[in-house]
Amino acid sequence: MKFLKPMGEYLGGIEFSAGYRWQHWIRAISIFALIATGLYIANPFITYANVSSEPTRFIQAYIREWHIIFGFAMIGAVLYKTFFFFFFREGKYERASLKDAFNIKVALQQIGYYLLVAKHPHTKGVYNPLQFWAYTMLYVFFYGIMITGLALYAEVYHNGLGAALYPFAKSVETFFGGLAYVRIWHHIFMWAIIVVVFIHIYMAVYNAAFGKNGGMDAIFSGMKWEKEDH
Repeated sequence: MKFLKPMGEYLGGIEFSAGYRWQHWIRAISIFALIATGLYIANPFITYANVSSEPTRFIQAYIREWHIIFGFAMIGAVLYKTFFFFFFREGKYERASLKDAFNIKVALQQIGYYLLVAKHPHTKGVYNPLQFWAYTMLYVFFYGIMITGLALYAEVYHNGLGAALYPFAKSVETFFGGLAYVRIWHHIFMWAIIVVVFIHIYMAVYNAAFGKNGGMDAIFSGMKWEKEDH
């Protein structure tokens, strides 16, 4: 990888910038917060033990408020990462992964590596073909859940940003065939993200354990190391 420089018997360098790492962790925390709050909004399983006629118990509203806060945090992180990939200078190492994305030979060798029957293939970018397509689908799900989420937001909040987004929300509602279907697809995108995120965590741990190159440490420190003979 071009960002790696000789450092004694190792090759090392900054793989992830500070901005990249911040958006990753903001996105990660937001995803788990959105999953927790979204599951509650869909099925309110916490209630007060004693019933009161006073309008002072708004736990659903509080949970929805945090869902919206983390939702906009995730939108910001996803948009940052999208611009990073297409326009940032550091994104060229990710864009280089396109050279292997359609390489069947490299993809099959990567599958063999995950099955412990082949060596890790040499890739031109930071992602192997399986990672690249997994991340591509993840961002399809991200934008799906963002679009449906903003549509649901504008249907409830009719002032400020909600008012500005209302025409967009109505077009999304029309496209999906009704507000109920917008909500259903919002849930579908959530479950798809959950599946991909847990696969991502598993593969990150796998690569860190078997690759022994600091691949997982890099998302904390930014640094990646490899033996020169690799």
